Amino acid sequence: MDNLFELPSEYKELRASVRALAEKEIAPFAHDVDENHRFPQEAADALQKSGLAAAHVPTEFGGDGADALAVVIIIEEVARVCGSSSLIPAVNKLGSLPLILGGNTEQKQRWLSQLAKGKGFSYCLSESEAGSDASALRTKVARTESGWLLNGSKKWISNAGVSEFYTVIAQGDPSLGSKGITAFIVEKSDAGVSFGAPEKKMGFRGSPTREVYFDNVELSDDRRISEVGAGFSLAMDTLDHTRITIAAQALGLAQGALDVATKYAHERKQFGKEIFDFQGVQFMLADMAMNIEAARQLTYAAAAKSEHGEKDLRFFSAASKCFASDTAMKVTTDAVQILGGYGYVSDYPVERMMRDAKLTQIYEGTNQIQRIVMARNLPNG
Repeated sequence: MDNLFELPSEYKELRASVRALAEKEIAPFAHDVDENHRFPQEAADALQKSGLAAAHVPTEFGGDGADALAVVIIIEEVARVCGSSSLIPAVNKLGSLPLILGGNTEQKQRWLSQLAKGKGFSYCLSESEAGSDASALRTKVARTESGWLLNGSKKWISNAGVSEFYTVIAQGDPSLGSKGITAFIVEKSDAGVSFGAPEKKMGFRGSPTREVYFDNVELSDDRRISEVGAGFSLAMDTLDHTRITIAAQALGLAQGALDVATKYAHERKQFGKEIFDFQGVQFMLADMAMNIEAARQLTYAAAAKSEHGEKDLRFFSAASKCFASDTAMKVTTDAVQILGGYGYVSDYPVERMMRDAKLTQIYEGTNQIQRIVMARNLPNG
């Protein structure tokens, strides 16, 4: 019998190459990126040079055409050393997936080819009053003789100000509720586009999170990437695929924390022996490793379902994001505990990983929302 649970060699080779790159060109800067709240330019350059910043872009538009599992592995391995840097490939996929799902060939050629060359792509859905209830968004778009006029603002936008392109979900007819929402591509250089100050965050400090403002932004109809009124559906379909990248990110953070904690447990001696030899520490490490592996299997299964568009994708994407991020929070917290006082200071990366892990339980749908999604997508019997 073939081993159904063994990764094919090409994925193993991908993991090894990304891990080597991450250790050499990303990890050395992770502390400074976090400490100084600065964009991880070294990581961006290394990922772009290696074709990993937007590997999901189809080959016909200049990308590598990486499938969903390959993208998961890329994000996982980058997050293992630097959470902020892992948002580069993750946000690029999130921002551009509505275009891939809803745009025409001409639109894809126009923007995906530039994404493949290094121009980032962000996703503008959330607003101050529209978080978990995303359909309550108030950013408005109105028809004009020449196209559309966009007004409003978006909140909590990852890599805002760094990305060149933005998928914007806007309301065209409030009387229709979610059926009045349409999706557009907005460019950073468009007149009327501006950005708020970077948020001061607990974690992911190297990824700028800013408000994006739209003041009478004029858009031609070729900027529209959904059918009129189908933008909210496109936004939700996008999240079914991209929640899995957050699971991958959480998985990498958890694995990185376990690696540090295990190494430290063999180095640190108390009462005349390694703390690894104490059963209490062994139980913690065993539980950490067990839950990480369970999260990995669930995340990889979700990635396969994303790639093949299987009907139970919505359940699996929500489940992988929820389980992996809950695991990451528990594992990173336990890693801090194992390191004791050293875990609580920034000399070791586990406190940073713990701060980063918290966000994975919140963005792209809180884990409370994920549980609602899972419940609503259970088989009827």
